[in-house]
Order: sequence, then C-alpha cells, then structure tokens
Amino acid sequence: MLEIATIRSQFGLAVQGLSKRGIKEAEALLNQVLALDKSRRETQIELDSTLAEANNKAREIGRLIQTGAKDQAESAKQETAGLKAKARSLQQKLVDLVDQQQQALYNIPNIPNSDVPNGSTANDNLVVAEWGEKPALHAQAKPHWDLIKQYDIIDFELGNKVSGAGFPFYKGKGAKLVRALANYCLDQADAAGYLEIQPPVIVNQESGTATGQLPDKEGQMYAISDSEQYLIPTAEVPITNIYRDVLLHTKDLPIKNVGFTPCFRREAGSWGSDVRGLNRLHQFDKVEIVQVNHPEHSYQALKEMVEHVAGLLQQLKLPYRIVNLCGGDLGFTAAQTFDFEVYSAGQDKWLEVSSVSNFETYQANRLKLRCRGEDKKNFLLHTLNGSALAIPRVLAAILENNQLETGIKIPDVLVQYAGFDTISL
Repeated sequence: MLEIATIRSQFGLAVQGLSKRGIKEAEALLNQVLALDKSRRETQIELDSTLAEANNKAREIGRLIQTGAKDQAESAKQETAGLKAKARSLQQKLVDLVDQQQQALYNIPNIPNSDVPNGSTANDNLVVAEWGEKPALHAQAKPHWDLIKQYDIIDFELGNKVSGAGFPFYKGKGAKLVRALANYCLDQADAAGYLEIQPPVIVNQESGTATGQLPDKEGQMYAISDSEQYLIPTAEVPITNIYRDVLLHTKDLPIKNVGFTPCFRREAGSWGSDVRGLNRLHQFDKVEIVQVNHPEHSYQALKEMVEHVAGLLQQLKLPYRIVNLCGGDLGFTAAQTFDFEVYSAGQDKWLEVSSVSNFETYQANRLKLRCRGEDKKNFLLHTLNGSALAIPRVLAAILENNQLETGIKIPDVLVQYAGFDTISL
C-alpha cells in the first residue's frame, strides 16, 4: 500500500499517477486518507495527554494521602477515574481510525512509474520489443486442443469429470513435457543465481493481504470455507511473505528466489475463445522468480528479469513480443509491468506467458519489510516478481508452432529433460 508520507509530500504526483490508471476520484481518495491520518494523529496526541494527566493525578493522590488531605485525595480519585474512562474511549477511537485508514489505503492501487504508457485498456499497451519469426505451418495444421486429442497427451473431459472445467489431466508425453518445462526453467533460474524454494500452496489471510491479493476485488482466489486460508494464485504470495515483518541489511541484498508450484485461479468473467484448451485454466503450473532489492537498484533488476524471461523463450525458439502495460491495464499492486506474449501459430494469436513486475515499496509497506541502511536508518525495500514461465500457454505454443504432418517436434533444449524429441502416433 502507499505510504502516508509519500501521499502527503507528493500529493500532486500521486493524483497524476492514479489518474493514469483511469481513477477519476484519485484526489478524493487521497484526501480521505490524509483526513483520517490527521484525525488519527490528533487522537493520539489527545490520548497521550490524557494518560499523562491521569498519571500525574495518580501521583498527586499519593501525596495527598500522605499529608492527610483525604477529601482532596477522594476528589482526585474521581478525576482520575474520569480521565481513565476518557482514555479508554480515545483508545477505541484510535483503533477505529487506524482500521479505517488501513482499509482506505487498501482501496488505492500503486502509483504507476513515469515510464508506464497512458491508456485505459489492453489496446493501449505498448509493444517495446519483438523476437523471432512466425512459423509457416502445413495446410492441415491444428490448434493445440485438437492436437492433444489426436496424440492423447492431455485430457480435458477426464478433468471435467473429476474436478470440473479448467482442470486437465496431463498424460504420457504431455505429463513429461510439463515436468521438462518446469525443470528447464528451474535450472535456468538456478544458473541465474535464484535460490529454489518449495513453498506451501495454501496461505493465510495475512499473507494474501501482505502481497495485495486480498481484499480480493476480482473474486479470483479460491477460499477454504472453514478457515481464513486460500489456495495460492501464484508462488509470489508465499515466497514474498517469507520476508513479512523482517528487517534485512544492505549486505543481504539482492534476495533472489524461485519457486515451482501449482496455481489456482477462479478466472471469474472469462469467456469465449480465450478460454479454450490450455489458454485459461483454474489450475496450472508455473515457475515464479521473486526478488527483494534496494530501491536504487530495483529497475535494473526489473530489466535483468525481463532479459531472463526473454532468454528462456529464445532457447525454446518461441516468437514473442514484450508489452509495456498501460496505466489502465496495470495490476493493482504493480508500479510497472512487462508482459511477454508468445505467438501461437495454430490459433494465429498472441498468448501471455509471463508478467514481470516491479511493485516498488507497495508490497513492502504491507509486509513491513524494511532494511537497515549504513546510516543505521530503516527504509522500505522494493519487491519484484515474474513468471518464468507459466507452463500451459508455453506448452500450447510449443505444440502448435512445432507441428509437422508426421508429429510434433520437441524444442532441442527440452529433449534432455523430456527424454524424447518427437510426439507422434
């Protein structure tokens, strides 16, 4: 969440940044937070003054009793009782104001970086790089949802029977390809200096709130009905929460973690061709890279993470483009996001396979993730993450782009992991 000090000192820039997201009531939202903060500070001052006065009265009572001034002591006791009652009321008011301020801040998204393009929808996103040539397929080429039936490697009907729509079974070479992609991505992350983490896939409410998935405004989280726990939508949530309520030191930075987990998303409101086959699932596997970095170095880290994802796709020989998301399409917690889209030839469309984001201090403020500087002062760190990679759509593009009349050729870089180089009948 945004810092009060930042809102106060950079009010105009904050309004301008939120307006880039299309938030017309940005000034009113920020003024509400500042008004609540003013009331909170005034209440805190009044509470401190009341408690100090009550303490002084308590000491006075002792002196009066010692001097035999019983009537005055009794009067002072009554005043002290009144002051204590007032203090209890002020303490409750302070708790309510802190909660109201917190909730108001939860409703305000991150301020976009100045390099984020203006725009309100995905059509306004800016393509900043493109790599590879679109493959020329044979005349009978098919989309992946037909290929997986033809070669019997992924079963959506069985998944629907056992779990529901959007929960496929991967079989035989389909299952081996998922494992091959995961191991390839993990090995590449390891070579880039990321520490592998195998986190839980269920998190508590505090963890979801700390990284910005809660409050769940879009209804995308799967909640466990008999507890305040949730299935993770991405490994970002448990891995980033490793550093909740942690004080780091500059010598610890940068922190680089990678995790491979299943991810669970309700995908409420999704419809049409975008949800066919592997395009959009309720459960899918993803390798996620996460960094905690110094504010002065986080945008260099973002650049390096983008280059890392680009390298993965180039080795897989998948044509891709990099998109700088506009303000209106930016995720709630992100200051800047670059999406990677691969070209999937059987569908003749671009599929998002990675989002690489810098959250600046937005998550760190919720996490209470701070660093002790060389001057012994504490400051908020920056958090970043990226999909490296989301497996289903990468798999869809591999199947479609590498289909031949006699089968599907596996990218060379995956052969050592998969144990085969072709899928055929």
